[in-house]
Amino acid sequence: MKQRYMEHYHETEATNKYNDALALYTTALPDDEVKAKTARIIEKFVDENDTEAVKKFLFSCIDLTTLKTEDSEESVLKFTERVNDFEDQYPDLKNVAAICVYPCFAKIVSQSLEVEEVDIACVSGGFPSSQTFTEVKVAETALALADGATEIDIVISVGKFLSGDYEGMCDEIEEIKSVCGEHHLKVILETGALKSADNIWKASILAMYSGADFIKTSTGKQEPAATPEAAYVMCQAIKAYYEKTGRKVGFKPAGGINSVNDALVYYTIVKEVLGKEWLNNELFRIGTSRLANLLLSDITGEDVKFF
Repeated sequence: MKQRYMEHYHETEATNKYNDALALYTTALPDDEVKAKTARIIEKFVDENDTEAVKKFLFSCIDLTTLKTEDSEESVLKFTERVNDFEDQYPDLKNVAAICVYPCFAKIVSQSLEVEEVDIACVSGGFPSSQTFTEVKVAETALALADGATEIDIVISVGKFLSGDYEGMCDEIEEIKSVCGEHHLKVILETGALKSADNIWKASILAMYSGADFIKTSTGKQEPAATPEAAYVMCQAIKAYYEKTGRKVGFKPAGGINSVNDALVYYTIVKEVLGKEWLNNELFRIGTSRLANLLLSDITGEDVKFF
């Protein structure tokens, strides 16, 4: 009887801890209001950001990504070699921010990447569903880091969050962050599965509370992926969290970014909500595979298929 009471007490205490954290932040975000405010920002400010300088900056924020079923050591090596060759081909442009691959390819990227300022990001933690044992998530992360990864992208346990198990979701993030240490941990919310602005806000706050260095919209494996409305809510949460704690957390839209205009929209939302302090690739990234060539084509005025 006493043991059951103590277990219930600790569960209640943990639940209260996360509810108390959420209570520090206003979470009344009607979806219609979010949609209207996001649309106003896009209508008013996107055109003024449609410049060559902004497009060059956006290129330097790309996490150049290959997460295909058919990826192999040979294909990932070729992918990495294109990043190595980039500076010779485009000496006036900054390289991408990172190469993002599955954990089993961290070693081949680490051994072949010659550009010091480009990070090696690995998706981990049972990506993309996050449906595996916590021990597996921790081990996969540790192995990726041991093989040379410098950043880790994980997905929250969406099922735990939606069922109200905030403790289970947050404990996993905290455990994985403890393995990452000083390495960036990007936490994917899979906003398409969360559906409402209120859920996206709460998941953002809890992820940051648990140690996320970045919060990221989506895996790109589920529709809808990144949306401007989700980005607006996440950036507002980052702003509120920074005002309370003084800790700056980065933002990364990913999934469904299929045009230069899409990238300009996310840049504009970050600039208008978070301000110019977030306009660097330590606090702003874009996860994409196709945007790099589109931006290069736009910047050079030629049809570029470099990557």
